[in-house]
Amino acid sequence: MPDDFPPGAAGCGGEAVESGLLAPVWADTPVAAAVGDGAWLQAMLDAEAALSRAQARLGTVPRAAARVISRAARAEHLDLRALARQARQSANPVVALVQEFTAVVAAQDADAARYVHRGSTSQDILDTAMMLVAARALRLIRADLDAAARALADLARTHQGTLMAGRTLALHAVPTTFGLKAAGWRHLVLDAADKLRALDPGPVQLGGAAGTLAGYLQHAQDAEPAAYVTGLTRTFAAELGLAAPLLPWHVLRTPVADLAQATAFTCTALGKISVDVLALTRTETGEVHEPAPAGRGASSAMPHKRNPVLATAVRSAALQAPQLAATVLGCMLSEDERSAGAWHAEWEPLRALLRLAGGAAHQTAELVSRLTVDPARMRANTALTGGQIVSERIAAALTPLLGKAAARQLLNEASARAARTGTPLAALLRADERAAAALKEAEAGCGDLFAPEAYTGAAGPLTERALARPQPAAPDR
Repeated sequence: MPDDFPPGAAGCGGEAVESGLLAPVWADTPVAAAVGDGAWLQAMLDAEAALSRAQARLGTVPRAAARVISRAARAEHLDLRALARQARQSANPVVALVQEFTAVVAAQDADAARYVHRGSTSQDILDTAMMLVAARALRLIRADLDAAARALADLARTHQGTLMAGRTLALHAVPTTFGLKAAGWRHLVLDAADKLRALDPGPVQLGGAAGTLAGYLQHAQDAEPAAYVTGLTRTFAAELGLAAPLLPWHVLRTPVADLAQATAFTCTALGKISVDVLALTRTETGEVHEPAPAGRGASSAMPHKRNPVLATAVRSAALQAPQLAATVLGCMLSEDERSAGAWHAEWEPLRALLRLAGGAAHQTAELVSRLTVDPARMRANTALTGGQIVSERIAAALTPLLGKAAARQLLNEASARAARTGTPLAALLRADERAAAALKEAEAGCGDLFAPEAYTGAAGPLTERALARPQPAAPDR
């Protein structure tokens, strides 16, 4: 059938009421407009227009009326702030929206106004709008995750052999490579992208007042109920580029819970990168540095400081997200066929999660694409413990020659003395006659046991394995 209906608006529409003054992680990032109040208003209008077109395709709304409704479904035709105030009277914005939108349509065609919101209910429109807003935001988030993953792949390849100290419980452990660390960061980014991709497309909501679609069927009395319900749901979904669910999900909140969990995971996965960068950028560590264009990271009191603001903002998102996801999951307890409060309590935390995930992804993409790495500082830092960073290797090499207990006791005592006196571990062991003889024998077959670059294990092969994980094609914005 040729499509003679005007397409639903794909943009966000309107201006966000919030500017993000207290939310630097998402302020002025693409996701801010994609989930702002104007975006939700436009998504609700898109749902109303798509519903009329779906009903027209099935013969229960005049095609001319659907065309008028679709043309009128623009956020700029309505007063966003007035709708927000009126929403207090019904505990959701759709009741006022339908009233005001019907008046807009009536001004163009009085007969078409009869078919606005025909047979529908507030939750059908708002939940479908939620899935539209999420879909539009997730495209932006995935594009930034893709950019971050590409940048991390470049870092991993470039620094596959760059020696650095592995740290456990904040202390030097054994040597590793920065390439493996960057490859691990990329792995998390791809995990997050996969979880978000699995949500696309989200499902439309179409259930009517109590999940039976009775209102829709009332206006299609000549239709066979099962066929009409299936056809209407599928056509509505196709109009919006969303999925057709098996059942109405008014109180079966799996789609919302999945969104909350995936966006929270995204924030915390990116948060892992941010806390690593924050640790490595400390003055006394100095192994990596954020991009710092003029003016960024300035302190209001200390002129010398260039604070790591990108990593700080991303970490802030990671700290907020789990609690917001927990709130959404708590809303799964929806009584009866529509909850008094649980449905309403989802909206703000879910929007906050989309904002945080979008802001964190956008800032992470910039952070890792322009991260400065200092290989010389990394290598120098591996020497800070005077050779103790390879004590595990020394113990393993000496055990066959001295016995496990004796080798462990020798290394424990020598390491404690090295830490206390600042004397290199190698010097202390070579000064011990028995240890020196064992070291000489052990090194005869493998070279200098104290060279940290010779004890990075499978860091190189593991990096290659991680980089072999394919990167999906970037989503369309």
